[in-house]
Formats: sequence, structure tokens, C-alpha cells
Amino acid sequence: GGGGGGGHADHLHYIVSELLKNSMRATLERHGQKEDGDLPDITVVIARGENDITVKVGDRGGGIPHREVKKCWTYCYSTADPPPLEGEEGHEESFQDDRGTVGALAGYGFGLPLSRLYSRYFGGDLSIMSMEGYGTDAYVHLNRLGSDCENLPLRVLNSPASRDSTLTPWGE
Repeated sequence: GGGGGGGHADHLHYIVSELLKNSMRATLERHGQKEDGDLPDITVVIARGENDITVKVGDRGGGIPHREVKKCWTYCYSTADPPPLEGEEGHEESFQDDRGTVGALAGYGFGLPLSRLYSRYFGGDLSIMSMEGYGTDAYVHLNRLGSDCENLPLRVLNSPASRDSTLTPWGE
């Protein structure tokens, strides 16, 4: 979709949803047992620069130990409890959102790695700054102009698949 973000509003929606989901889970795990039910805010800051859109999602969910931050980018790494298996209580095949049916990948360790992959594909990045014992700030940077999209390695950009494959009559 459009949305003034260089054509990647759907991907930004996915990325921010993943970051919010992680922040909400961390906040509830750290503060959810309070008697007054008062939870610290999760903050979202959106900065629209001349060239970039940056979204910051910050929480006070206890943070991630510095030595563990790199593991967040590993597929199948998750600090969440494993999702229920088929036939177990709480198992759901998929859920509906305003965009249709979405497969339930929560808890499988795909959210952050896929979010960073999307960010980089669109010429941006996703980074995490965490303070163990306090909370985590996640920053999504995307190229606003859409001129730095499909940020692929040179060996892929120069592959035979990128050549013109238009069929022409013999002899032309």
C-alpha cells in the first residue's frame, strides 16, 4: 500500500505490530501482577524526516540482557512460552484482523527477524537498544522516498534473473 511511506505501509504495519506485541508482553510479564493494575506506558514516537520515517517503540518491560540482544535476530528464538499445539487448549489456526486472515506465528521467534528483513529490504533498518532491569527501545528506520528500496546484495542484483527476458522474433 501507499500511505506516503514509499509504498511500504503494509510492511510498516506488520513491523510496528510486532514491536508493540513484544512490548506489551514484556510489560505485562514484568508489571502485570500489580494489585492496582497500573502499568507503565508503551510509547510510540513517529518522526517524518525529509528522507526517512523513523518509528520508536519504547517500553519499561524489564529489558533484555546485553549478551542476549543478538539472539533476538535469530529465527525460532523466542522468550515467549511455546504456543499450544494442535488439539491443546488455546490453540488457534489463525486469527482475523482488518486485513483478513493472518497465520498465527506468535511465539515461534519470527517477528523480529522478519521485521528487520522487511526494514532492510526497503532500504532501512531495525535496531534495538535495551537496558536490562528497565526496558527496551526499538527503532524502525525506513526510506521515505522509496528510492532506496529492494536493498539486495550485488550478486542478487546482477544475477541472470535481472536481465531482460522479453521474447523477440528471430533475427532482430
